[in-house]
Formats: sequence, C-alpha cells, structure tokens
Amino acid sequence: MIIIMNKACSDEQIAAVEGKVKAAGMQLNISRGIERTVLGLIGDELVVDKELIEILPGVEKVIRVMKPYKIVSRESQSENSIIDIKGIKLGGNQIQVIGGPCSVETPAQMDAAAQGVVAAGCKMLRGGAFKPRTSPYSFQGLGVEGLELMREAADKHGLPMVTELMDVRQLDYFLQYGVDVIQIGTRNMQNFDLLKEVGRLKVPVILKRGMSATIKEWLMSAEYIAAGGNHNIIFCERGVRSFETAYRNMLDVTAIPVLKRETHLPVIVDPSHAGGKAWMVPALTRAAVAAGADGLLIEMHPSPCDAWCDADQALNPQELKTLVNDVGAIAKVLGRELG
Repeated sequence: MIIIMNKACSDEQIAAVEGKVKAAGMQLNISRGIERTVLGLIGDELVVDKELIEILPGVEKVIRVMKPYKIVSRESQSENSIIDIKGIKLGGNQIQVIGGPCSVETPAQMDAAAQGVVAAGCKMLRGGAFKPRTSPYSFQGLGVEGLELMREAADKHGLPMVTELMDVRQLDYFLQYGVDVIQIGTRNMQNFDLLKEVGRLKVPVILKRGMSATIKEWLMSAEYIAAGGNHNIIFCERGVRSFETAYRNMLDVTAIPVLKRETHLPVIVDPSHAGGKAWMVPALTRAAVAAGADGLLIEMHPSPCDAWCDADQALNPQELKTLVNDVGAIAKVLGRELG
C-alpha cells in the first residue's frame, strides 16, 4: 500500500499519518519528490483500514499496490510520467533522441559532436567522462577534465548533458559541473549504495538494464532510487547477454511494452550498445520506436574511425541526421512526434 499526500501537505500531517500507521504495527518509508510525497507501507497491509487513512488531513489517495516495486509501478499512477530536463519533455507523446560520442576526448571533438547533435535534430548531448571498461588497459575516460569539456560543449550549443556516474566518490564533481541527466550503467544497475545516493538528488536518472537482469530486478533497482525521493527515472534497455556472438548484445524489444504495462516511467533504448555495429543501429532504432520507446540513446562521433573507444558502433553526423528523420517519420505514423 502507498499513501500519496497532496502537494500542500504539512510535516505535521505527514507525522499524523505516520503515527496512525505505526500504531497498526506497520513501518513507513517516506519518499519526498518534487511533485509529491509518497508514503510506502511495510508490513501486513490488511491491518490498515484504507478508508480511515484516506480521510486524514493531507492525504490525497491511498492505493493498494501488490507489486514489490510500489512507487514506480503502474498501479500507483495510471498516467505516464513525463520527465522535465531543462524544459525538454521525455515521455508522453514526444520521442527524444540523445546523441553523442562514447567518450569525451578533446575540446574540438566535443564541439564538433555537439554541433552534429544539434544539426541532426537531437535535443540532448551524451558522452562518457568516466568509462567502465572490460579491460583495465583500455581507455578509462578523462574523468573530471571530461566533465569540464562536455559542459563547455553542451552550454555552447544549448544542450543538456547526459553522462555516466560510476562511483559515489564522483558525485560531487557531477554536481559541480551541473550534469543534467545522470546515467547509471549496466554494471551498476544493482549497486544499491549508488542508487540510494542518486535517490537523494532531484537530477533525472537514466537507469540501464543489467546484462542479465530480469525486468523485476530492473524495476526493483528503480524503486531504490524512487524510495529516496527522486522520481525522475528513465529506464534504458540496452540489450542483454545471450549465447549469440554475431552481435554485441540481444536487444530485448519485448521489454518495452512489458515495462509500459508495469510502470508509468519513460522507457528509452540504446541500440548502439545492443548491436555493437553502426550498420545495425538504424534497424534496431526503428524497431524500438515502433515498439513504443520514448527515446533513443545513440552514439555519434564526428569521425568514427578516430574514436578512442567503441568506434565500430558509432554513427557519423550525417548518419545520425538521416536516422533522426526516420524516427520522426515512424513517430508520425504512430501518432507521436519527435521532441
């Protein structure tokens, strides 16, 4: 069961509800978001009279949620959530494309990448300052310098910046450089301490699916973030590990409609990491949009052959522009529009 308090509720009213619930022998998790405060009940919900809670001052509604992921579940909110990223809406009727290189390399590279993103019609810039790599000998990113270069390029071209957070020790730098969207990568999907930390922020979070994670596990990871008070969560399907070796990961298109049924939060797709080859990206992108994705996270490098990492899966600026046009055409057929 979750108790949704109205926007104008006071601390005293929340305390009164908490006292009522604890008197019934239950515990409470209080999640304070920007738009609403949600109280999640822990224990035997049957001992609590739903009607008696609903009449308490400050209570907007009480919902019995049988799923273990309560705040992010569709049962808790029937309408789709729309995440506001510096005035750009992700979710709802619009489809957003987030473009940019795998890693931040040089000032010239990031400036050219941001210029290409704008020319293609994308509204947000992605790039990696801290890079999780399979080999310790591979390029690990520029770190804090990368955040600085990305911030400069993003501000110059009027783009929000999206980049991956790997460790809580990096969080102060992310706040210092005003990262607009924090990405939690596949390897950290179940790094619960990290999820708790971003849950204390109000910064939107892209939560990528773990390599072999079930949808339930993925939803529970999102619940960790939401339980901390940050309800600005975006799911990102990026392919799961399978037995096949012809491509990098197996894009689970089925996950899109399943998530749409299970949660009110937006769902985007990363076709670049799924296919692992640039020539696969357009087909996977089109499939994702047709299946109902709210956005795409696509790798684009000004000169893919010169990329410092993941060169095989990066599009060039013209290829990104062509693909964004395709996304717009498919969106129109579906009664949606490109953001």
